[in-house]
Amino acid sequence: MVAIAPFDGLRYDPGIVGTDLAAVTSPPYDVVLPHDRARLHESSPYNIALVDLGAEEAGAPEDKYTRAGQLLRRWRRDGVLVPTGRPGVYPYEMRFAYQGVERGVRGVVLEVGLEPWGGTILPHEQTMSAPVEDRLRLMRATAADLSPIYAVVGGPSQPQSELLDRVAARPPELELTDEEGVTHRVWSEPLPETLREWYRDQPLLIADGHHRYQTALAHREELRAARGPGPWDAVLMLVVDAATEDPPVLPIHRLLHVDPVPELTGDRVRGLEEILANLVDDDLRFGAALRGDGGLLHLVGRLAGPPPTVSALHRELLDPMPGAREVRFVPDAFGAEAAVRSGAADLALFLPPARVANVRAVVASGGRLPQKSTYFWPKPRTGLVIRALDQGEVGRTP
Repeated sequence: MVAIAPFDGLRYDPGIVGTDLAAVTSPPYDVVLPHDRARLHESSPYNIALVDLGAEEAGAPEDKYTRAGQLLRRWRRDGVLVPTGRPGVYPYEMRFAYQGVERGVRGVVLEVGLEPWGGTILPHEQTMSAPVEDRLRLMRATAADLSPIYAVVGGPSQPQSELLDRVAARPPELELTDEEGVTHRVWSEPLPETLREWYRDQPLLIADGHHRYQTALAHREELRAARGPGPWDAVLMLVVDAATEDPPVLPIHRLLHVDPVPELTGDRVRGLEEILANLVDDDLRFGAALRGDGGLLHLVGRLAGPPPTVSALHRELLDPMPGAREVRFVPDAFGAEAAVRSGAADLALFLPPARVANVRAVVASGGRLPQKSTYFWPKPRTGLVIRALDQGEVGRTP
């Protein structure tokens, strides 16, 4: 049973940080590149990336997390981040251009009770231990959910649509346009009882944030053992009704060093644009770029078995590939091609966007996709609404 609840969110005080919320918020930690981190750190002394992705400095590895916790507590104590003042949920809208069309995706940021994987909270990707350990150290130090996990529900949900339609009739309480041109808008509302009841029997599929959910489970077990039940029994989520909103799912391509470079079966095409135009998830087509014949070769191949294509690619080609190493996950297809062209990588493998229906079919059969299989876009902004796990304890640590 999915248990949703309101919470008293922390939000930036524009009287202290200014009205440009893009300068103090950030994309989720796992899509921030090193040069983006520096830009975010310099954009404002209050940018949430200073907590979420603090700078590495000389000293013990734990120092970064200690500094993050101290900084967040200081911001809360000094009124940089202030509670809303009442428990509520936070309707959230993202407006953007996608494939030449103006689009929007709407959802609700709320508190969701934690439960082990496989009940009504469903993963679709494998997780890695290093990101979980990093996020766990940060959560211990900050006692906060800085960024909502992105989840989708099958829908359609009439109570959620009614809530989102109602708040859209008034100006948002928070609004910003990010570095990708996505406009984020947030309201606050009491939790409608009809929405709470609707969610009880609805499985949630984690779209983005598998490592953060795994982290929250580990953190819950630690604090339950030490302190019993508490706010750590839930986690912050943005939940989107997939049937009504149809959120875009972008591919994440594979870039790797491999020796020897394999001889791939496929049709030669003229360039990356032609590769991308030919990739279809249901047809199990994939693309490849590799050096050869004095230049760059572009191929389109076809795999076998059930979709999605990303699962077939790992099962049939990538996982058994001799000599493959240093596999990187790259949303930018043109950047991946450039890496092969320059010699920074030996092979780029290009994937089509995965259909949500194919992802759900894998999960329904009890399986999971390979790590970094989907890129739900756009993503909710880190720092717009924060969920504290230590209400009333801020002043205890200097």
